[in-house]
Amino acid sequence: MSIRMLRTLIAIADRGTFSAAADAVFVTHAAVSQQMRALEEEWQVAIFNRSTRTPELTPVGRDIVAKAREVVRAYDDILPSVIGNDGLSGRFALGSAPTALTGLVPLATSILQARYRDLHVALFPGLTTYLIHQVERNSLDAALVSKPPILPRDLVWHQIASEELVLITSQRVDSDDPAEILRTHPFIRFSRDAVVGTIIEGWMQAHDIHVHDSMEMVGLDAISSLVMADLGVSIIPRPCVQVLNPLPLRQFSLAATDPPIRELGLIHIRDTSKSRAIEELVGAMQRAVAIGKFSPDTITGAS
Repeated sequence: MSIRMLRTLIAIADRGTFSAAADAVFVTHAAVSQQMRALEEEWQVAIFNRSTRTPELTPVGRDIVAKAREVVRAYDDILPSVIGNDGLSGRFALGSAPTALTGLVPLATSILQARYRDLHVALFPGLTTYLIHQVERNSLDAALVSKPPILPRDLVWHQIASEELVLITSQRVDSDDPAEILRTHPFIRFSRDAVVGTIIEGWMQAHDIHVHDSMEMVGLDAISSLVMADLGVSIIPRPCVQVLNPLPLRQFSLAATDPPIRELGLIHIRDTSKSRAIEELVGAMQRAVAIGKFSPDTITGAS
């Protein structure tokens, strides 16, 4: 057994086939098959069910993959933990919910990299559930996500901001009553595949508000543009870091007291060699939230 074999096993679990894993670890399909046969013979267990068209992990195989991830993660952390840079140089893979990519994330990243010039942040957008899986698989060092109903046990959550969910309309909408607006205008729905979308749906059901769906989208910018074109109204998070020159939309709170909110936070695996970098990133994000606006002036001031 070798680290190379464990990486191959993890690649099969992540990509679904031997062929895709071979491309990921830069070996031939035959080499992947040979490595997996060697593991099964060494451990005397069936890692794969080969009676199916595409070999599938057995229950034992899935347990082995989980342990293999821990072993490979620990192996990869040996050098950083010894030299003590805690991930403050080199590449840092950061996932982010799309709604934070126009304000909070760029400003926080600018703050962080102004202090640590040798740290290079690579950004990967995605919905919360997908990003959580990527962090669990060690494909991402950390991710900024909406707080899910249940956080996996091996992940750590750092609270960054609370964003109120607000109703947005074009300037042509005359009413000031959110419930009336929602009932009488086409509704551009925030995707229910996103945590934010489920929060919005839950709030509307709790308040017995029935809407006329016209579209279902993910991107905050796209939703805002469609609303400005008077193609419907929507409910979105009010960004904790505002962008320069936002679209001229009307905004309404959904409740005078206890409005619906979504929690934004940074997640990472519990034992990581990049703990110092994550600590600094959390601080940079909290500073960006305190600044509250993303503009050339704030970037210069933050640096």
